[in-house]
Amino acid sequence: MSTEEIEDIFLDLAQKFGFQKDSMRNMFDFLMTLLDSRASRMTPNQALLTVHADYIGGQHANYRKWYFAAQLNLDDAVGQTQNPGLQRLRSVKGNPKGSKSLDSALNRWRNAMNNMSQYDRLRQVALYLLCWGEAGNVRFTPECLCFIFKCADDYYRSPECQNRVDPVPEGLYLETVIKPLYRFMRDQGYEVVDGKFVRREKDHDQIIGYDDINQLFWYPEGIAKIILQDNTRLIDVPPAQRFTKFGRIAWNRVFFKTFFEKRSSAHLLVNFNRVWIIHIAVFWFYTAFNSPKVYAPRNKQFPSAPMTWSATALGGAVATLIMIAATIAEFSYIPTSWHNAGHLTARLVFLLILLALTGGPTFYIALVDDRPGQGNIPLIIGIAQFFLSVVVTVAFSIVPSGRLFGDRVAGKSRKYMASQTFTASYPDLTRSARMASLSLWLLIFGCKFTESYFFLTSNFSSPVAVMARTKVLNCSDKYFGAALCSNQVPFALAIMYVMDLILFFLDTYLWYVIWIVVFSVARSFHLGLSIWTPWKEVYTRMPKRIYAKLLATSEMEVKYKPKVLVSQVWNAIIISMYREHLLSIHHVQRLLYHQVDGPDGRRTLRAPPFFTNNTGNESDFFPVGGEAERRISFFASSLTTALPEALPVDSMPTFTVLVPHYSEKILLSLREIIKEEDQNTRVTLLEYMKQLHPIEWDNFVKDTKILAEESETMTFDGTQSVNEKAGTKRVDDLPFYCIGFKTAAPEYTLRTRIWASLRAQTLYRTVSGMMNYSKAIKLLYRVENPQIVQRFAGNTDRLERELERMSRRKFKFAVSMQRYSKFNKEEVENAEFLLRAYPDLQIAYLDEEPGVDGGDPRLFSVLIDGHSEIDEQTGKRKPKFRVELPGNPILGDGKSDNQNHAIIFYRGEFLQLIDANQDNYLEECIKIRNILGEFEQYNVSSQSPYAQWGQKEFSKFPVAIVGTREYIFSENIGILGDIAAGKEQTFGTLTPRVLAWIGGKLHYGHPDFLNATFMTTRGGVSKAQKGLHLNEDIFAGMTAISRGGRIKHSEYYQCGKGRDLGFGTILNFQTKLGTGMGEQMLSREYYYLGTQLPIDRFLTFYYGHPGFHINNILVIYSIQTFMVTLLYLGTLNKQLAICKVDSQGNVLIGETNCYNLIPVFDWIKHCIISIFLVFFIAFLPLFMQELLERGTGKALVRLGKHFLSLSPIFEVFSTQIYSQSIQSNLTFGGARYIATGRGFATTRISFSILYSRFAGPSIYMGMRNLLLLLYATMSIYTPFLIYFWVSVLSLCIAPFVFNPHQFSYSDFIIDYREFLRWMSRGNSRAKASSWYGYCRLSRTMITGYKKKKLGHPSDKMSGDAPRAKWRSVIFSEVMLPLAGATIFVVAYMFVKSFPDQNGNQPPSPLIRIGIIAVGPVVWNATVLLTLFFISLFIGPMMDGWARFPSFMASFAHLLGLIGLVAFFEFFWFLELWDASHAVLGVIAIIAIQRAIQKILISVFLSRELKHEETNRAWWSGKWYGRGLGSSAFSQPAREFVVKIVEMSLWTSDFLLAHLLLVVMSPPMFIPFVDRLHSTMLFWLRPSKQIRPPLFSTKQKRQRRWIVLKYTLIYIIVVAFLAALIVLPALFRDRITFNCTVCQSI
Repeated sequence: MSTEEIEDIFLDLAQKFGFQKDSMRNMFDFLMTLLDSRASRMTPNQALLTVHADYIGGQHANYRKWYFAAQLNLDDAVGQTQNPGLQRLRSVKGNPKGSKSLDSALNRWRNAMNNMSQYDRLRQVALYLLCWGEAGNVRFTPECLCFIFKCADDYYRSPECQNRVDPVPEGLYLETVIKPLYRFMRDQGYEVVDGKFVRREKDHDQIIGYDDINQLFWYPEGIAKIILQDNTRLIDVPPAQRFTKFGRIAWNRVFFKTFFEKRSSAHLLVNFNRVWIIHIAVFWFYTAFNSPKVYAPRNKQFPSAPMTWSATALGGAVATLIMIAATIAEFSYIPTSWHNAGHLTARLVFLLILLALTGGPTFYIALVDDRPGQGNIPLIIGIAQFFLSVVVTVAFSIVPSGRLFGDRVAGKSRKYMASQTFTASYPDLTRSARMASLSLWLLIFGCKFTESYFFLTSNFSSPVAVMARTKVLNCSDKYFGAALCSNQVPFALAIMYVMDLILFFLDTYLWYVIWIVVFSVARSFHLGLSIWTPWKEVYTRMPKRIYAKLLATSEMEVKYKPKVLVSQVWNAIIISMYREHLLSIHHVQRLLYHQVDGPDGRRTLRAPPFFTNNTGNESDFFPVGGEAERRISFFASSLTTALPEALPVDSMPTFTVLVPHYSEKILLSLREIIKEEDQNTRVTLLEYMKQLHPIEWDNFVKDTKILAEESETMTFDGTQSVNEKAGTKRVDDLPFYCIGFKTAAPEYTLRTRIWASLRAQTLYRTVSGMMNYSKAIKLLYRVENPQIVQRFAGNTDRLERELERMSRRKFKFAVSMQRYSKFNKEEVENAEFLLRAYPDLQIAYLDEEPGVDGGDPRLFSVLIDGHSEIDEQTGKRKPKFRVELPGNPILGDGKSDNQNHAIIFYRGEFLQLIDANQDNYLEECIKIRNILGEFEQYNVSSQSPYAQWGQKEFSKFPVAIVGTREYIFSENIGILGDIAAGKEQTFGTLTPRVLAWIGGKLHYGHPDFLNATFMTTRGGVSKAQKGLHLNEDIFAGMTAISRGGRIKHSEYYQCGKGRDLGFGTILNFQTKLGTGMGEQMLSREYYYLGTQLPIDRFLTFYYGHPGFHINNILVIYSIQTFMVTLLYLGTLNKQLAICKVDSQGNVLIGETNCYNLIPVFDWIKHCIISIFLVFFIAFLPLFMQELLERGTGKALVRLGKHFLSLSPIFEVFSTQIYSQSIQSNLTFGGARYIATGRGFATTRISFSILYSRFAGPSIYMGMRNLLLLLYATMSIYTPFLIYFWVSVLSLCIAPFVFNPHQFSYSDFIIDYREFLRWMSRGNSRAKASSWYGYCRLSRTMITGYKKKKLGHPSDKMSGDAPRAKWRSVIFSEVMLPLAGATIFVVAYMFVKSFPDQNGNQPPSPLIRIGIIAVGPVVWNATVLLTLFFISLFIGPMMDGWARFPSFMASFAHLLGLIGLVAFFEFFWFLELWDASHAVLGVIAIIAIQRAIQKILISVFLSRELKHEETNRAWWSGKWYGRGLGSSAFSQPAREFVVKIVEMSLWTSDFLLAHLLLVVMSPPMFIPFVDRLHSTMLFWLRPSKQIRPPLFSTKQKRQRRWIVLKYTLIYIIVVAFLAALIVLPALFRDRITFNCTVCQSI
């Protein structure tokens, strides 16, 4: 078929359906490129066949899969078209005739496809592409697209379409088919308010998202639901006419939710039920067997045999209970209207019966136990029950819950066909991989179950034996009597059980890490990737390897020596490094191949000394530790692995690189480089860069000087001016070394700008890196086809054009600049610069035209490139394609929508998705043909895919994604950068190596290659529902896996990637990961994977992705639970007499009335060791990775550096951040985090900002645990507790320890001043950052904002917070704090329930605690009420005094502080100055106050107003004129409640912050501490460190005065607070009051 014929097909389709002209041209170009790409390695006919098979009819074409899943073959069955609707319903009810069985249908389909003419095939593909190309956001719903295509295809074949002569108006398809669907999608998330689109306040479970729309088309019943506006069903219309009816479909009456993404932690239960069963049930088996005394009869030491069997057997009942809970939770996530409810109900009934079987016998045995004459029946029943429950547990932990009762994965029933096709067609693993997968998990769980049994459970049996029966004697309470305090020991035991269970979970992760590292190391040896071959050998063999692996030499005739070919490639690589200033001239000479005169007069090539006499001493060849060394060594070692065979350049497939760009920097401006950002930065960007890359800067300067001299020496008259004195030369060069240019001519400044931009995270760096592909293709083409060079021997221009043509044919590069049409002047200039530098770069952007007479604006996807000519009138470039979109495409979080609008401009077969902060290198680009070979599409058989269905070739699962390594390049300085880079190394390299092998790699990291046809026919390269798909790329990986695409990981290719590595930015990034993971937990993909994967792959998926985060949550829980355990054991140790024991552990004779708790203290030591190990294992993967890639010495050095730089502190802290962000996301939703601003890793952030950012996530929790730890240390001190002091302290002080220059004295004091002002700001007029603002922000998490400003126009942004769901609020904000308070109060009451020395019973501790806890709240309320009336009456008169409200506020806060302190002193006096009791009391009081505040906020507060008027009104007494309208009467009451809470919070924050400051003061007294600290943070020698900031004399004077004044204030405040605690402790015997009231409290 000729090009003209193909074009005619497109024109014909466009006229029949009303596609846009530009879209048609675009798709024509697309299809031609695709066919060209295929035809370059097979016959043209075969190319068309395979394309058709990939899109429409092949084994793996999504359309064919959908056609059978939705059972449309029944609808189209021949001869039954009279009434397809009834036919379908009958066949669903179930009398499928033999002819309709699936196999015969498949055969019929294959024959139909086989008999099609090439013309028809082409027409079908063209029609599909045209439908796809204009679909806009409908591209996210692939099966909906299939349905549209099916209707269009049926219509096209019908006579009425063929007989139509006049063309349909252009844009009809967009208007009638796409726009109605698009509008439905948009209106789900947005509503129109005052002519603007505003985000609706709905959470995911109320929004019908892309996935719900898509799933309607999976089932025949769903398609049957589609109705027109006159209520007729679409399927009652004959297939040929359905397309014409599309404009009349009432979409909003059709769609419904198919999965409810409700926010709750029950998702964890449903998706991962097997994990819980494996752990909790086995834990029950272990502990029930090991704690017999718990269920022994009162009068006996040990229970009878039947009872032991039966109690242990209850583990089965536990497993069944977990399943029941999961099933009930599943009911709430799935709409019951579908046929899901049926099998869920069946499952529930079955589980209840099982529960009776596994739990019932225990009751029977307990009843008949000890009765005489029973014989062996109880024993037999007990044993039977035990074995039944073992079977049940094993079954439930192995079989996926989706396969119980109605197998959704492998069942043959038609009913499950759709969900099998789209959610469970997992690609098969090879035999060896499956064995590896099974053996990995058998080893992990084998090790875990043995180790846990001996280390955790059998150790635990002795404390249980001691504690199970212990009652505490002679203690009582005024109200509760002996009920609570005598059971203190069992309470402690219960908490210990919980502790043990958490450790049981953590153990698994520990073994997982160990074994995954072992497997990974073994795998890397197997792949040949290891450092233990000496470098010398790796380098000397490199030329041979380049020749054998990178060049497609099989095709060439052996006319040239390999050396000649290799030298060209190698020289190109070295010169490209020289151009990037990585190598100096001196080094380049020693690395290049040179032409020399040989002995016999012929010219020969001399290999560089680098290959010939390489001694392993690297400094001769390139700067040590520099970028060049890293790149050359990676290149060399990557060639040792097995690479797929390369194809010749002209037959390699075409591929596209796509970069989404929003507002990232394109090129740095001169101003950004040489001006400081603010006074905290202390350094300009350029100086910072020079410090990071000294060698490269040196090379750059030398280069520039040569340039400058060349232009200087040629004076006007052509004579050379000789430099007079050589002496002035050095001075003249100074500006070069400072800023890299001497004259401000644009070409020089541009060089400096580019030098800096190539080392920062800019789009320019990405583009220039990726453009190396085009260089690589030209290079390979030239090297492998010497005849071309000969043909154009004299004519370099034509040679260049020929090379250009080839690189353009094989490689396309598109940047999706969403905001291009809205760029400001500077950005436009930079974009223009990019297009001029790289004319082949294509830019896709959104263009907007105002709508006709006030309608919606029309949006277009527009493509331009460097060859587009510039329009004279507008000065803009003329677009190549301009395709109208159905509406604004950005409906989600932005990035995936941005990719989706530009995806229609990609060309070729493969797609590489790159972020705008990446980089690429020439030597990596040379491997492109090998990487594309990983898709296994190079040697396609010449048979037709439709020939005989069982064709081996075409039944393999296609490779969907090939993952590659990432190298983190940005700011790799200092400890934080190293930790982040290390995490990336292990996450991006060590684990994927194993996961990809055993089929568990999901995530596509950014340099990954995608099989474009596979991904675009299955919903695009990323998902885009707002909020839910926060980490959009992971979802693409999950979709690929569950729809039958394989995901591979290649070790020999890497891309650079940038990260901002300051403390705040790393934590923001972790918060984003955490919230994103929280959103994933809710998603349907996790539900499908979790309930349908076979056990080994499920475990791989779980521990590889969500398990890591859940493990973090459990680590934090383990610390908290352990604190509570210590608290309880501490109370026992403090109040009871502990027996002395002999060496065997038997109680000594004559010890009466004592409690044997020694085994319990041993257990504590074991626990601490466990927690310590779990934490320590986090460093193992990094160490092994380093060992493999760099050798032993470097690994030890790196580990040592980490520990000296306190990285464990950071690890603890980041664990807390992870766990907190997931939990808050699952409870409240909303990925709302406070940004800390970018800036360098060297910027100092002030105390108040750090405090407000991290108080909520971790400082408060750390401080509460610190108090518990303090009590534990007072009551049971073991040296093991030191580890806990470190880790709990690190939760509080980590942000400050990693803050640069935290300990420089003047900055510290100025911070203190800033902090005091921050605490008191914002009451008389609005301030940007104030304590009040921070407090409000953390409150709105629960209360949400009011919808509108009253009286103000609504400026509601899409980031608005709706009120949290009451269910989650009741649990997390009411129940949990209350439970905590109860636990601590019980402990305190126990301590207080013993008689004093004189034998008097103490008064009720409950009353004492109550008075001290509620007292301050009441005091605050009275103070506030008085002040409210004072300000109400005096305020209006004080109009002239602007600071009056501030004065009132400060006065109130001061009184609140005094009240709190006074109550504390009173309490301490009541405790008779006993420190440990006082600490315990304070713990209980804090817990109670916290509960009160949380309940006040969550229960009594209405939504928050958007502005701070009410606060200022409260203090100033002026409630009128604030725009409050009628709510001026209700607001004071609400504000009163708020203020009560705020007073308590303010005082506690004030005290807390001072405590933190005191903890951080001691390091100030170390001499040179700032130097030491900076060395620790940045790993720079003191001489290399960044200079201190320069201040003017005036500023210095001012600062000196501030420091003096505030040092004094600081010392006074701290001394006062310390005195309140220390003085009474010193003079405790002198201070006695007689107070009658006190005796009764």
